[in-house]
Amino acid sequence: MSERESYVTRKTKETEINVTLDLDGEGIYWIHTGIPFFDHMVQLLAKHSYVNLELTARGDLAVDGHHTVEDAGICLGQAIKKSLGDKTGINRFGHAVVPMDEALALVAVDLGGRGFLAFDAPMPSPRVGDFDTELVEEFLRAVAINGELNLHVRLLAGKNTHHIIEAIFKALACSLKEAVAKGGREGIPSTKGTLI
Repeated sequence: MSERESYVTRKTKETEINVTLDLDGEGIYWIHTGIPFFDHMVQLLAKHSYVNLELTARGDLAVDGHHTVEDAGICLGQAIKKSLGDKTGINRFGHAVVPMDEALALVAVDLGGRGFLAFDAPMPSPRVGDFDTELVEEFLRAVAINGELNLHVRLLAGKNTHHIIEAIFKALACSLKEAVAKGGREGIPSTKGTLI
């Protein structure tokens, strides 16, 4: 077991979420939420950030996917925060610009302990398959707030909604990979001496 591994669970009347996260992984994943398109996006996130991630969710999908997606984001954010510990030696910052065919997404992250999402990525279509595209922003907000990370997402180009969302998740993965990496230095990357 890695020293940067965590387990988070959340059970409400609406959802039951379990997340196991290893920041020093190889991109191995097991994702099952009952929402196939969302599963695919979270798989991309794990694969391209080189974290090992197990995320299972049971939710009130008969209502819609909102509670399941948001609560998955809450638990993933908490797992990121927990796995980082006191953040000694991490790079702290990460950014990426990732294309997916005609779509181009920019994502930047700061693991500085201040949860915030800036999201500027209009979705041309309200749905991709059975997935409500407005839930991308809800998921990312839940990750950012609960992971206490500053997250900026901006769509630079794109017409196809599937491509746009995929570019965003891949850019997030690359940004997180850079930010959580140990930079070969000691200490906390802050003049305050803490990132908690």
